[in-house]
Amino acid sequence: MGLELHHTPVMTPEIMRALNVQPGGRYIDATLGEGGHAKSILSIAEPGGQLLGLDADPEAVSVATERLAKHGEHFLALNVNFRDIRATALRYEFVPVHGVLFDLGVSSLQLDRESRGFSFRRADPLDMRFSLEQQVTAADIVNHYAESELADLIFHLGEDRAARRIARAIVRSRPINTSLELAEVIERANPRRGKRMNPATQTFQAIRIAVNDELSALETALEQAVSLLGHGGRLAVISYHSLEDRIVKNFIRKQASDCICPPGTPVCRCDHLATVRVITRRPLIPTESEIGANPRARSAKLRVAERI
Repeated sequence: MGLELHHTPVMTPEIMRALNVQPGGRYIDATLGEGGHAKSILSIAEPGGQLLGLDADPEAVSVATERLAKHGEHFLALNVNFRDIRATALRYEFVPVHGVLFDLGVSSLQLDRESRGFSFRRADPLDMRFSLEQQVTAADIVNHYAESELADLIFHLGEDRAARRIARAIVRSRPINTSLELAEVIERANPRRGKRMNPATQTFQAIRIAVNDELSALETALEQAVSLLGHGGRLAVISYHSLEDRIVKNFIRKQASDCICPPGTPVCRCDHLATVRVITRRPLIPTESEIGANPRARSAKLRVAERI
């Protein structure tokens, strides 16, 4: 199967409008993946548009570089975690920019083609690192965390009410060596019983977030991204679960406020000035037709802000 068929970027028309992509514009795709969104941005930004693509996964960078090679010097892909977006943009003198895109979560490349344990449908090693330079793996968490630590992680990062039951089952089943083994342990502890979502989904999410320190990286990267935008530049963020979406929503709300003093403070003392205006009061979601064609899009939420 060719790459064009293999990778289906989410909400592409909505993102192009959200970023207000213009010919000659300069854009950063902070979650490059296989380059699906980047391809559309570069096409609309012709002639003269430029795109800097970042991804913590070196295989994604390799795939995107090959896929978008025809854009030559107008496209640069780097194996960089988006928590370093500002330093990277400054290093390559890629400032200011007209738009920054974050498409959070696991890419199709990681779910379908890699063998690092992101998918619970294959017997892959329990890894889940976006970059192999990272130290902590999913196997470390699954096989060495105390039961209480594991339960807290699954509850808070996976938002699974069966967290304690799942943690107990994992500890009793150790050692667990593959993603398929882990999924089977979870399903025995928390049977599907007609639920559409695989019972392993939330636990896998929690472990992946912990391995890659995703929420902390997101908070850091959002602040840096806004600082890179020129006047009228757009920040567009697609999230796939409530933890990410809450961070994005609260960040944009804070950046759009002239005062962030605690409620009830008689006189403003924070000296905070708004840096953005909110473009999407409510998050944009995929159309029913897109969800039908690409079920992975069903939980996507797009929030947009503009630099003032």
